[in-house]
Amino acid sequence: MDELLEWRKEFPILENTVYMISHSLGAMPRRVYDRLREYADVWASRGIRAWEEGWWEMPVTTGNLLARIIGARPGEVVMHQNVSVGVALVLSCFDFTGRRNKIVYTDMEFPSVMYVCEAFSGYGARSEVVASEDGLSVPMEKILAAIDEETQVVVISHVFFKSAAIVDPKPIVERAHEVGAKVLLDAYQSVGTVPIDVKELDVDFLVGGSVKWLCGGPGAGYLYVRPDLWSQLEPKVTGWMAHARPFAFEIGPIEYARDIRRFLHGSPHIPALYAAQSGYEIIAEVGVDKIRQKSIRQTSRLIELAEERGYRVNTPRDPHARGGTVAIDVPHAQAVAAELNRRDVLVDYRPGAGIRLAPHFYTKDEELELAIREIEAILETKAYERHLAAG
Repeated sequence: MDELLEWRKEFPILENTVYMISHSLGAMPRRVYDRLREYADVWASRGIRAWEEGWWEMPVTTGNLLARIIGARPGEVVMHQNVSVGVALVLSCFDFTGRRNKIVYTDMEFPSVMYVCEAFSGYGARSEVVASEDGLSVPMEKILAAIDEETQVVVISHVFFKSAAIVDPKPIVERAHEVGAKVLLDAYQSVGTVPIDVKELDVDFLVGGSVKWLCGGPGAGYLYVRPDLWSQLEPKVTGWMAHARPFAFEIGPIEYARDIRRFLHGSPHIPALYAAQSGYEIIAEVGVDKIRQKSIRQTSRLIELAEERGYRVNTPRDPHARGGTVAIDVPHAQAVAAELNRRDVLVDYRPGAGIRLAPHFYTKDEELELAIREIEAILETKAYERHLAAG
């Protein structure tokens, strides 16, 4: 018996879909209804008083719920709208006008992260992009070779979004610190399905979001900053909530808060924070170690089923080298994915990867078989042709 299936009743959409898209948008927990109703009730009944009765603190108190999932301590994580904001805020802490002006990242990063890194060329930064040789992963030796005394920040994914290949952050952090550089780890595709401990890794920064494996919904990104760096960094992407005394409304240059709040900016996005808490609570209750064990078993089975049918798999076979997603490339993959979604087998498609399928802790084993059978049936009957015709 799979004890984790007891959690299925917490997710309404599982009643009528085969939900294989938690790598993109995790299923909504039922208790989100109560959380958003609480938000509305507080706003309706307390009005302006709600700010001083918990709302102002929510970027940190909600971050505390996330902190226990990544091995951080309370007061070391703040919430933001998304990863783009977190990356921009971190990069804005650094001076790129001197010799140490290089940002190292790979061509497997999520485009939004690349765009932010490249935008800092306007402030003197230069990018060194480490290329993948196979479209699945990037050789560690190439990443390490790119990190030198001119490197300011290394921006790297823990799990690549297209292939689900895992990157071991430990040697990257060690090499960066050896030459005086910092590491910003994008853990969007790992937190909630792959165990991670920021203290063990000694990583400088970690960013991610709640949309995917955390089942926390959109609008709730997070940022961890190593505590010993707080006093050294002054973000230029900032706002009044980062001030030591925000309600003094002081004129002139900002005096940064002495704690994690110095990495805030403007007024917080309260509804998204209410919604995100439910997912964090459930993931912590289930336990990422248990989620990982099931994920390895189910992704291994998906790969087996795909290869039995001769489908190309663009995901590492080694279970310890992949995250929670399996990318399967078939003819007309984008149109096949659209037909799967029409049939309530929810997946997505990414160019260069194929159809991405992501079982989570609430997935039944028989749903793996069903998803692959549906792909097979769609290809055999050419049911994807309507989507090709629609463009």
